[in-house]
Amino acid sequence: MLQTAVISHLTLLHGTADLVMLVLIAWALQERVETAWLWALFGGIITSYVTALPLYIPLVSYLVITGIARLLQRRIWQAPVLAMFVTAVTGTFINHLLSMGALDINGVPISWLDGISLVTMPSALLNLILALPVYALVSDLANWVYPPVEEEV
Repeated sequence: MLQTAVISHLTLLHGTADLVMLVLIAWALQERVETAWLWALFGGIITSYVTALPLYIPLVSYLVITGIARLLQRRIWQAPVLAMFVTAVTGTFINHLLSMGALDINGVPISWLDGISLVTMPSALLNLILALPVYALVSDLANWVYPPVEEEV
C-alpha cells in the first residue's frame, strides 16, 4: 500500500522508486533469513496484480533480483550495504528492461533510449537514495524476527 499510495507519486523525471524491490533485496541480504524466496514470490504476485504489466514480469524480475541478492549475500557477506547498493541498481535495470521488453512485445511503442534515460536512470537514483534507510529498517526487523544466537562462554 505504501508503494502505490505514496512512493509511486514521488517521481524524478518519469522514474519512481520500487519499495517492494528494495525491501525484498534487503530481506534477502540478511544472513539468518531463510524465507527470501517465498517473499519474492509473494511480492511478485502482489505487484503483478497492481501493475498493467503481464503477470510474469514482476514475478520473474523479483525472483531474479532475489537470486542476485542471495548470491551477493554469500559472496560479499562482510559488506551487506555495498551489496544492497549494487543489487538495487542492478535490480532496477533488470526490472525495467524486462518491463520495456514485455511492453514492446505487446505492441506498446517505446523508445528504448527515452525509457532508459527518463525512467530507468532516475528510478535507479531514487532506489539508491532509499536503499540505505530501507536496509536499516529491514535489518532491524530481521534481528527482531530472527534474534541473534548468543554463544555460551
